[in-house]
Amino acid sequence: MAGRRPVDGRASCPAAGERPADPGPVRWTSGGARRRRDPPGRPAVRPARRPLTRLGGEPAAGIAGSALHPPGRAHLLGTDALGRDLLARLIHGARPSLLVGFGATAIALLVGFCAGAFAGLRGGLADLLIVRLVDVVACFPPLVLALAFVAATGRTGLWPMLLGVALSRWTSMARYVRGEILRHRGGDVWVSARAAGAGGGRLVLRHLLPLLAGPLLVMTSFGIAGAILLESGLSFLGFGVDPPTPSWGSILAESRATLDAAWWPVVFPAAALVLLLAALCAAAERAAGSETRGTPLV
Repeated sequence: MAGRRPVDGRASCPAAGERPADPGPVRWTSGGARRRRDPPGRPAVRPARRPLTRLGGEPAAGIAGSALHPPGRAHLLGTDALGRDLLARLIHGARPSLLVGFGATAIALLVGFCAGAFAGLRGGLADLLIVRLVDVVACFPPLVLALAFVAATGRTGLWPMLLGVALSRWTSMARYVRGEILRHRGGDVWVSARAAGAGGGRLVLRHLLPLLAGPLLVMTSFGIAGAILLESGLSFLGFGVDPPTPSWGSILAESRATLDAAWWPVVFPAAALVLLLAALCAAAERAAGSETRGTPLV
């Protein structure tokens, strides 16, 4: 018994005839306080972050002696000419592509919807001017317009590229919304709503917009795919995000010089871009088929 130690770290058992020591005041802790102090998910969250951190890594950090390392256990997709992990650069490079794709499409849809609705509701000189502006903008390829906008701003980066892509893709939405307004203006629903005192904005938002939900969803899916492809083209030409921030287009541009020596820095970014565009186009086709058959999308 002399060699045993107390389990809780307090003083050992008193000898015969000795008065036991006072353990001190007992502190009661509620279950809520214990849960706030030691939440149940905390022990599992921290170890779970480490594999993801190891998998993503730092996209701008090169590894000495690992230039153009082929795909393997150490680097699942290999490394580039500077020894940077290609998988980490693909993961981080998806962020500007998706941001430009969704952000530019949202801005283009908003601008096109407002311009088309204004032209269809007002008519007259306003309609003529907006239609002629749409015709002029539609004459130029979107890549040329985006390049011209970025060059006019005099700076490269994410936001000039996003605005350039958005301003080059709003014409199709404006034409479609204007045509639908002109088609429904003489209908019974339109005349009844006008007789009830509804204004033009309420007519468009309450009565026309629900009818255009299916086609707008299809146009949104195709618009995101086109915006991502346009962003990759701008980044490939050097008008995208500033280095060392990776982008799929800039990764392809940097890998041209080493194409003869290593295939993976070109194949994997191109495959990621093709798969993303194929998924978006498949979603658009499914939305178009569901809208045609009149079935729900889910």
